[in-house]
Amino acid sequence: MAPLPPNQEGLLLVKGANRMLGYLGQPERTAEAIVDGWYITGDVAAIDEEGFIRITDRLARFSKIGGEMVPHLKVEEAIYAIAGGHACAVTGIPDDQRGERLVALYTSPEIEPADLWQRLAETDLPRLWLPKRENICRVEALPVLGTGKLDLRGVKAKALELAAGAVSS
Repeated sequence: MAPLPPNQEGLLLVKGANRMLGYLGQPERTAEAIVDGWYITGDVAAIDEEGFIRITDRLARFSKIGGEMVPHLKVEEAIYAIAGGHACAVTGIPDDQRGERLVALYTSPEIEPADLWQRLAETDLPRLWLPKRENICRVEALPVLGTGKLDLRGVKAKALELAAGAVSS
């Protein structure tokens, strides 16, 4: 909740007459979203020296694993590069020991999950950011909304389904 120097990423807060007043009939949710008059957008952004805002990620696109925030987008970028530009998505699911664990879904028919994990392990990504081998799953297609955007709830539901199948097999 403090200003950051230019070009440093942080949580984007906005204030002004044009921001929303709150969630209708949901005072608890409003209190979470608006703090001291600042609306917490849920976006991670950097503001340059001229005041231009560059949104780099969404707070909802992070998992808290063993107390550390792991950005899904960085893991997705690595998978995308390895999988030859085929669609992929990373999400977090509950984990009894670490709070959350990552599940990666990808669509490339050319690379096996074990090979993808091996190539991910060879990147500069911290080990904590790597999904476990059994949590890298090839799927035919990723769930999308009617707008064509990635359906993050659908991705999480698919990840939970695949993780449950891996445990019961």
